[in-house]
Amino acid sequence: MAVMPGETVEIDGQSVQDRNAMIPIFGGPLETLNAKFYLAADDGAYKSALRCMTEAVYYEAANEFSQGKRAVAQVILNRMRHAAYPNSVCGVVYEGANRRVCQFSFTCDGSLLRKPMAPQWAESRAVAQAALAGQTEKSVGTSTHYHADYVLPNWAYKLAKVQVIGTHIFYRFHGRVGSSQAFGQRWSGFESIPSLDFSKMRQAIELAGSDALNSGEILPGVPIIRDMTDRRADSDVGGRIDPSKQWRLSIPDPVTASAGYQAKLEQQNSAQSKALDQLAELDAKKIGADQ
Repeated sequence: MAVMPGETVEIDGQSVQDRNAMIPIFGGPLETLNAKFYLAADDGAYKSALRCMTEAVYYEAANEFSQGKRAVAQVILNRMRHAAYPNSVCGVVYEGANRRVCQFSFTCDGSLLRKPMAPQWAESRAVAQAALAGQTEKSVGTSTHYHADYVLPNWAYKLAKVQVIGTHIFYRFHGRVGSSQAFGQRWSGFESIPSLDFSKMRQAIELAGSDALNSGEILPGVPIIRDMTDRRADSDVGGRIDPSKQWRLSIPDPVTASAGYQAKLEQQNSAQSKALDQLAELDAKKIGADQ
């Protein structure tokens, strides 16, 4: 059984949409990045970045309105500028594509084997071009995660929910790690689309029970709409829905799985600890002076 957009799945008598709605919107200020990103690259790097960004916007938000597409593009740029993630557009989009769990599911679930729908592809490409030319979607702030409203990943409770756009819910890291100050990573200056194992993608489609392999729709290496019988969730951190876990995503917790995030967190905790020690020392001196 696969979860389809618009389908209601219940957990302990409550729909997933209801549970998602119960998670409050983060009450703090909605920060945006301090500077816009303009991709100043040679022709080859630009074309690769544009292809990667277009694919991500298309497969993740083809049927969303323009704002929803722009929001997905903004998350990709946010990740690229955060130390917890790769420092290139294609690096962010294809992170984990050849490993057990990919960050964007379309890079490993067989979606790339089908033809795209021309109008939605053109819209996605236009959004990608604008994003690489400095356009920002301020409504999602410093969000680095999102998921569809008909799934409920465990990490949704651990991050700060900042916005709902269409069927997607957007989140940022808590604390300074999710503030605009944490997004100082520079673009690598290099873009590359990795080689992919299309045989595994074909197997994914076959396991999903799709008849697309026999319909003439498959063109290896050509981007397409995803197979709706696939079990994957429309989540930026990929993974497949595991019915044995009450439809929660069986994916690594991004808060604990990312070495980059852990390094930032340790740095933040160290700074806080040092500041507290200094305050304690000042208090001790003040008490001594008063006596």
